[in-house]
Amino acid sequence: MNNWWDTVADVASVIFLLGGALLAFAAGVGALRFPDLLARMHAATKPQVLGLVLCLIGLALRLRSGGAVWALVLVALFQMLTAPVAAHMVGRAGYRTGKVRGDLLVVDELTADLERARSVSDADEADRERRTGSDDIGPL
Repeated sequence: MNNWWDTVADVASVIFLLGGALLAFAAGVGALRFPDLLARMHAATKPQVLGLVLCLIGLALRLRSGGAVWALVLVALFQMLTAPVAAHMVGRAGYRTGKVRGDLLVVDELTADLERARSVSDADEADRERRTGSDDIGPL
């Protein structure tokens, strides 16, 4: 009975490991081959995270040790929490530095947000100058 379960777990482990490796490979190829920043980010985050999770599941099935499985669960959890945030920040930085092609965007909400933030910042600066009197040279 125990031998049967070990065989099934090992076969499932191989399937998960190969699937994860294939997705990680596809993420690497996509990051190299896609034409623009946003497509490369998509290729680097979506299949890479799923590929890592599949590899971790395969490794957990292979190891079958409580402590190791909990460590792998933590690795998967932290990866799923940090990868979207990192991709979001890289995308915003790329957008602000002009690395994103605007003609490929279907919806562009960030331009309106940035313009609104600039107008508020300009209004705050003008209000500050009006209150402090930007004409004077300051205390002598």
